[in-house]
Amino acid sequence: MDSVNYFRFVAALVFVLALLGACAWAARRFGFLPQVTPRKGAKKRLEILEIMALDARRRFVLIRRDDVEHLVLVGDGETVIERAITPASKPAPETKP
Repeated sequence: MDSVNYFRFVAALVFVLALLGACAWAARRFGFLPQVTPRKGAKKRLEILEIMALDARRRFVLIRRDDVEHLVLVGDGETVIERAITPASKPAPETKP
């Protein structure tokens, strides 16, 4: 192969990557991708508290929804391990005399 073929390859690669980037930008810009933002002043109702890897494919995820925690096993599918866990209370700070 000569240098002209290498240049064509690199130019085609740059063109394809630029085209993919332009499509991703257009999808975000024109609303093809969902964007959920909480209302101003609204409290977040859902958050991920902790993630623990069980093995290469599975993870435990501790989720809080409306001040109630749920333990979910995520891997090949999703399985709810425990529902309606009451949040652990934080230990009171110790005071030194």
